[in-house]
Formats: sequence, structure tokens, C-alpha cells
Amino acid sequence: MAKAQTPRSGIDDPRPSPLNRKSGIPLYHQIQLRLLDQIRSGELKPGMPMPSIERIADRMGVSQMTVRQAVRALSELGVVYSRQGKGTFISGIKLERDFRQVLSFTEESKARGAKPSSRMLSFDIRTPDQNVMAALRLTESEKIFSLRRVRYGDSVPMGIERSCLPVRLCPRLLETFDPTASLYDELAERYGIQLMVTDEVIEVGKANSEEARLLEIAPKSPVFLFTRTSYLENGVPAEHVTSVYPGNRYKVVNRLMRSNRKLG
Repeated sequence: MAKAQTPRSGIDDPRPSPLNRKSGIPLYHQIQLRLLDQIRSGELKPGMPMPSIERIADRMGVSQMTVRQAVRALSELGVVYSRQGKGTFISGIKLERDFRQVLSFTEESKARGAKPSSRMLSFDIRTPDQNVMAALRLTESEKIFSLRRVRYGDSVPMGIERSCLPVRLCPRLLETFDPTASLYDELAERYGIQLMVTDEVIEVGKANSEEARLLEIAPKSPVFLFTRTSYLENGVPAEHVTSVYPGNRYKVVNRLMRSNRKLG
């Protein structure tokens, strides 16, 4: 006589174990924990599509509203993300922003084991607005290069960046630079420009309709708004960047130190 198999807990298993409806733990939370177990075990890998809400609801015997609540909680934790019209996917570890180092997006991505890529939205020479003019200490007659790109990590849109640089620092940039490559590498190798110090401000906002479309998130989703000015070793400002990053795919890392002081 064949031995009966013990039910497994995976949602997509042939015989998923039933939810405990008497435990006092909300059903959506039980589903959330099962999905987290599958993600941590590697059964659901980064980049994989998550089982559909309809399938999970059918397998677990709950309403689709309950499943949506579980998926929303996972999204807030940053372990899953939604791409409009394509479904919900398992995310990797959130890309970290380390304020202790001056790193480009390419360097940050590679440091976290992600494959960086870019899609150009615009690249031209223009007159700077007042904010950029002040940040880069430009005269009224000076022009800037304006490069706007969607930045990707492992083919997932991680942010929208607009980089502004004085034309006088790298006059042939429009001719020589491939916008899908690393801007910092181009500046260092062709123009000898090394960005050594950065001032960066971080705010929180909501994605507008264009940002949501480019980042493949829902409109009004929470986003990080970065404003960065980078300087050469001699203190001359060389780059001004504004960026929009989805809150569920990014985290900020910092280390604060308390100065020594005499105890009274």
C-alpha cells in the first residue's frame, strides 16, 4: 500500500496545505508568509512571475480581495513588484543607495550583483533653468548637456535620471558618448573628469503619469526624489542630477557617527 504524501505548504504545490481559519492569524497574512517562504527558499526566484491572484485564490480557497491584500503587503516589503499589463514579479534585494560613497548607477548596480542598462529618453544641448544654473555656478551665456535616461537593473526599470553637465567641461560629449554606457566612465577616460564629492538631497513623492509609465508602476506610487550635485577635487561643480526611483525597488543606506564629547 502506497504511503500517503504529507501536504506541502507551497501555494502552487499539487496539494497545498489548507489555511488555518481558527488560528486568529488573518488569511491574507498566512498567504503572505507562504509566499515569503517560497521566495526565501529560492523556489520563487528574482525575475520570476508570481502565480496570478486568480490562481492563488482558487488554490487557497479565499477571495481575490484577500490575495490582493497579501500581494500588497509583499509589495510594501519590496519583495515583489508589479509591471503594468505584465503581472507581478519576484524582486531581488532592493538596490541600495549608499551615501558614504560617490558611485554611479552602473557602479552601484554591479556592486549589488545586478546587470545595469539604460534607455535614452533625450540627449541634447540646452539653456539651463535657474536651479541648474545656480547648482553648477553657470553664467547666463553658458549651455549644458542634458541627458535623460531610464536606468535598469536586470532589465527592471529602477529609476529615471536627468544629468546636466556644463558644455565647457566636455565639449564633444554629444558626439562621443553612447547614452547606454556609463557616463562616469566616459568622463574619466575621455575628459579626465573625476567626480570626487557629492551633495545629495532625498525627498519622497508620488509618481506622475509619465514616471509611472516609464517605471512600470501604478500612478501616484511612492517614489524617492534625489537631487545631486557632484564636484571635482578642486571644488568646481561638474554635474547636477535629478532622479526618480520607485520606493519598492530601492533603499537608502547611511552610517551616522556620534562625535566624542566629555560627559558632564
